[in-house]
Formats: sequence, structure tokens, C-alpha cells
Amino acid sequence: MVGPTASGKTALGIYLAQKLKGEVISADSRQVYKGLNIGTGKVTKKEMAGIPHHLLDVATPKKVFSASDFKTLGERAINKILRNQNIPIIVGGTGLYVDVLVGKMVLPDVPPNMKLRAKLEKLPTETLFAMLKKKDPERAENIEPSHKRRLIRALEIAEAVGTSPTKRSAMKNEELYDVLWIGLNPGEETLQKNISKRLRTRIQDGMLAEGKRLHAAGLSYKRMEELGLEYRSMSQYLQKKSTKEQLIEELDRAIARYAKRQMRWFKRNKEIHWVKNKSEALSIVRVYGLMPTRRS
Repeated sequence: MVGPTASGKTALGIYLAQKLKGEVISADSRQVYKGLNIGTGKVTKKEMAGIPHHLLDVATPKKVFSASDFKTLGERAINKILRNQNIPIIVGGTGLYVDVLVGKMVLPDVPPNMKLRAKLEKLPTETLFAMLKKKDPERAENIEPSHKRRLIRALEIAEAVGTSPTKRSAMKNEELYDVLWIGLNPGEETLQKNISKRLRTRIQDGMLAEGKRLHAAGLSYKRMEELGLEYRSMSQYLQKKSTKEQLIEELDRAIARYAKRQMRWFKRNKEIHWVKNKSEALSIVRVYGLMPTRRS
């Protein structure tokens, strides 16, 4: 169950889990971190409606959690759900995580190059992004251009193997599971309204106070910026480098750009059945015979 941020896929994933006797595996690159709750829109216990959720709060935000880490823990979660005789429902907007977990994409086995990292770390994100556009334009098209850590890793991979995980997947596509892909896309206009409304709701619910708590608990402003989007803007705001109004304006634009990058990633996958609401999603599920039979 994939789709852009603010599309409503979390609620739809829970709805399908209720209908299919399923358990949810969250595929979100920031919801894996403990304490990143309001800023990431992490599902609450109440919203879970009793559906088991996996891959939430599994890492400290002080340390980097990689796609490889997600694959390892995700496979464990899938095996556990299958042992429970339930259906694993992967829900999220981090396309790389989803594709790696189901075997649609193969991660290149590139060890850290500390010398290269130290060199790239000194460069501004704008320069790193320009370098990536030259070395690997396909990866550049789908990466967050202000996310320095991801830019450095992408350049590290490009330097080592000359190709990105995306291109490798075209050469070696070995899906590990029988997957039904459903994508939720409410339309660009509705999505933009959802993004703006949700951002303001998060701020009212204490997103900025969450940022203060994280920093007080030892999360550096530098690391907060590395976490991207809401946390990058909060880092700037908490250091008094921007106003609240500037934070909102900046995030409205940044989140909208992020949603477009997500859609570019997912639209390359021709197996995805795109829907606009839960009734359309349920119809797809019925067509594929996944609805449990009623006992007489």
C-alpha cells in the first residue's frame, strides 16, 4: 500500500488489514526512529485500531538507519506475520524501502568510503546534488536534494559501482514474494490541501515542542537537519534562524516537492493499481481473491 505523503495511505492500510486479517509493516524512513512522532505523522495506538504494526520505533534518531537495516528487520516481520497466519501489508511512502524489502530492487554491496565521505561532507548540499545529477541523474530525480547524508551515500555508490540501486533493479528483478501493489493517489489538488492542513494540525499538536524535547534529549541540530523535511525546518527555527511563518511557508513547498518525488518513484512501477479511495482498493483486493471466506 503505497502513495505520496498526506494521501491517506496509513488509514487505508489499517482498513485493509481489518478486512484481510492482516498486520501492517510501516515503510517510512523516519518513522523507524523513536521520538519522531508528530513531525512524521506516526500512527497512534488509537488509530491502529488493534491492528499490529511493525517497524515503528526500532532505532534511535541519533544513529543512521539504512535501507539494508530495514530489509533485515522487515523480513523478520514478514516471517512473524506469516507464522501468525496473517497477511503482511506493507504501508509507506519510502519507495526504496518497499522495493528493497520485496526484492524488486537489489542494493549494491558498497562499504563505507570514509575518505570520500569526509571530502564530500565539506561540500554544501547544492554542490552535492549537482554532482549527483551528473553522475547518476536517475537517482538525483528521486532523492531529497537537501538531504546531505543521502546525497553523500548516493555519490559513494555511484563512485564505487557507477550505477544506482534503481538501475541495478532493471538488470536484476527477483521479487521474493507474490505481491499485490495498491497505490493511493487522491489527486494533486486534494493532496496539496491535505499537506497544508496536516502541517498546521501537526504544529497545533505540538510538533515544535517535540523538536525541543528531541534536542534536549541529545539530538543535535545537525542530526535533526539530516533527518529532513519537518525536522530540518525545526532545527532552523529552534536555532532562531527562521520564524514560525517562514517554517510553515518553507515546509508547504518542501513537502509538496517531496510528494512529487514519491510519485515519480512509484509511477515507474507498472504493477501498481492506483485507487482514489478505500472502496476502489477493496474492489482490487476482491478481484485478486484475497478476501477471507466466511465460515458457515
